[in-house]
Amino acid sequence: MYDEPDASGEPEGSVRSGQSREGGEGGAGGPGDAAPASGGPGHRAGGPRRPAGRGRRVLRWTALSLSVLILGTAGAGYLYYEHLNSNLTRKPLTLGDNQLKHRQNAEGRTPLNILLLGSDSRNSERNLELGGSRRDVGRKPLADVQMLLHLSADRDSLSVLSIPRDTKVTIPECTDPEDESKHPQRIGKINSSLQYGGPGCTVATWMELTGIPIDHFMMIDFAGVVDMADAVGGVPVCVDANIHDSRSGLRLEKGETTVRGEQALQWLRTRHGFGDGTDIGRARAQHMYMNSMVRQLKAGTKLTDPGKLRSLAEAATEALTVDDGIEGVKDLYDLGNELKQVPTERITMVTMPWEYSDGGSYVVPKPGDAEKVFSLIRDDIALDGKDEKPKKEKKTSDPAAPADEIPVQVRNGTRTVTLGPVNGRAGVITEELRRLGFTQAGTDPEETPQADTTVSYPSEDLRGDALAVAKALGLPGRSVRQSAGVEQVTVVIGADWREGNAYPEQPAPEEDDERGAPESANALNGDEKKCMNVNPAHTW
Repeated sequence: MYDEPDASGEPEGSVRSGQSREGGEGGAGGPGDAAPASGGPGHRAGGPRRPAGRGRRVLRWTALSLSVLILGTAGAGYLYYEHLNSNLTRKPLTLGDNQLKHRQNAEGRTPLNILLLGSDSRNSERNLELGGSRRDVGRKPLADVQMLLHLSADRDSLSVLSIPRDTKVTIPECTDPEDESKHPQRIGKINSSLQYGGPGCTVATWMELTGIPIDHFMMIDFAGVVDMADAVGGVPVCVDANIHDSRSGLRLEKGETTVRGEQALQWLRTRHGFGDGTDIGRARAQHMYMNSMVRQLKAGTKLTDPGKLRSLAEAATEALTVDDGIEGVKDLYDLGNELKQVPTERITMVTMPWEYSDGGSYVVPKPGDAEKVFSLIRDDIALDGKDEKPKKEKKTSDPAAPADEIPVQVRNGTRTVTLGPVNGRAGVITEELRRLGFTQAGTDPEETPQADTTVSYPSEDLRGDALAVAKALGLPGRSVRQSAGVEQVTVVIGADWREGNAYPEQPAPEEDDERGAPESANALNGDEKKCMNVNPAHTW
């Protein structure tokens, strides 16, 4: 198949109809005797033609060798691709009943929300070496790092929301997919949600708290952080003073340092040495690290070496536990392509607005400000406040039914970790709704503690009814959310409305709700290069 054709159009040396390679018609004669006696086209004998034949044979073997090499390389590439896929660990996306869905924008596109989790598992020798504390061997891991990546529907902006690990939340009932054990609903720190069935329970907790749909999760442990930091070649960080945190082991001189491997893990784990020595300062340091790494990767400085790319692929796939909606490395590659479209100046990282409770042992969402951040993300409004055009709430296609035909349940959610519930609060608002014409309003004895008052509805065809209830009570539009955890329009009276029949007046006008995250969210822009504030008690 590699010979050149002769004048007849057939390759020289090919077998013509009625002939064999051993001879002419009938198979008589020796090699080459199939040629016509005239010595015309097809003649294979004669000295002058042999060198060209040898050249063609060399070409044949060269081409054959290259073909085998190409096929072998392709096969190896496929096997390596399958190897990377097998490195990934997959688990269910959510273990709760709250199956939330995005609303499309005007172009029919939806946002993308990915929950990033950092596990403190000590259940391997390497993690134990990196994380210390042998008494934690065998303990179910906690999710001490929790960040939600929100990629806007138009792919123009990226908002990152951290929730402090000590945030007091309602953890919904979760069933462990490994052993089918059921964990009842409870009140606890958000980092403990990982212990009640894995990352799927943490996803369910986030959706109950924020009302934000989550599409995927990715979880990484200590060893994974070290390997990833090495694979990208290090990340520049900065401190405003010499720092030594004996708990994490971090020791740096004032100014900028490129941290790699275990030192990168120390940076991400440091709590006592930053800010006021709490988890709040640690979240800020993590945001700085991520912003710096994104700038490095987008500049392409770490991704030009094939060896480093291979190391990064190995480190990433071995380190990650992902949801079962991510089928392999191609999905990860596609997600990466989606994220890299966003310019660094449109990346905004924030921490959930919070306030201390119970003597500082816990934090809780700050009334008003926390819900504002949640609603901005739910409504796909960039936290940097730089959207070219404010994105207005899309009107529901389903109009509200008459008030007296709308069944409404009212729950008491006024209890906090420091204040008990306001007894009879749900009954008071139920009577107010009946006075306003919602004669089918009733009181639900179930308590659902939360910071902000909300109106939830189970399906899109009841959104109009929920909006009508919110309007009648004077609640802002951002308080309305879809939730699979309710069976009808449900009002939860939060800690922000502990008294009175009229919802407390909100200080900010509706227009200001579209100008980005509140100051209490401590926003950090992707282009900002800042030095981390060092706790004076941990300098040298």
